[in-house]
Amino acid sequence: MVNIVITGGTRGIGLGLAERFLEKGCRVTICGTSAQSVEKALELLAAYKETVRGTVADVGERSEVESLLETALESFGPVDIWVNNAGVSHETAKIWELDRESIENVFRTNISGVVNGTVVPFLAMREQGKGKIFNMEGLGSDGFILDGMSVYGTSKNALRYFTRAFAGEAGKSPVQIGTLSPGMVMTDLLLETLRDDSPETRKKRKFYNIMADDIETVTAFLCEKMLLTSSRSPKIEWLTKPKILSRMLLAPFRKREIFR
Repeated sequence: MVNIVITGGTRGIGLGLAERFLEKGCRVTICGTSAQSVEKALELLAAYKETVRGTVADVGERSEVESLLETALESFGPVDIWVNNAGVSHETAKIWELDRESIENVFRTNISGVVNGTVVPFLAMREQGKGKIFNMEGLGSDGFILDGMSVYGTSKNALRYFTRAFAGEAGKSPVQIGTLSPGMVMTDLLLETLRDDSPETRKKRKFYNIMADDIETVTAFLCEKMLLTSSRSPKIEWLTKPKILSRMLLAPFRKREIFR
């Protein structure tokens, strides 16, 4: 069996990935930031209770990421695939309108958490002679700037740079290090940008109806590609440029309602 670790695996894309991997017969260890979130996720995955484990871990603390690795090793043996999915955002606001704690929390989780979540499994995988590490991209990874989301976008842009740099430094190691680009997915994180009924929010809703996808569709694609890829530094992308162009061209003729 393939052994998987997913940080931030208690909801959204992380939980969706856990379920897709479990459906394929993999063994999965997830983590969340609270006992309640982990317990709830394990209840949702109860059909696979023999092949799933959950634990509380703050990815911003390297020692807790090391404990997560130990949990996975003790439960199912050497880890084959590690997914750094844990991430947080902030309210849509100008940078100077955000409080210091919100900014620090984004950088701690989205940057320090990814550094910890790459270094820790890399050392173990290098020793065992194989493994794959994937870091989850998001808004801003490609340099796109969205007003009010500058801190989050900065963290995701840094994630892409870090992943490429780490893969380069890892050289010819037996560990594959790459990124996952899920595109726009109907998660709580995305829905938080639609809190009101302002003209700007209605504009976003219209755009999401063209570009966004449900969790099940995206995670099934990402799961399959992660299992199959043999690239040294894979970039797995769901919403490719041709797909974006196709959806934009077809939008006037094909109505999608992703919010149903």
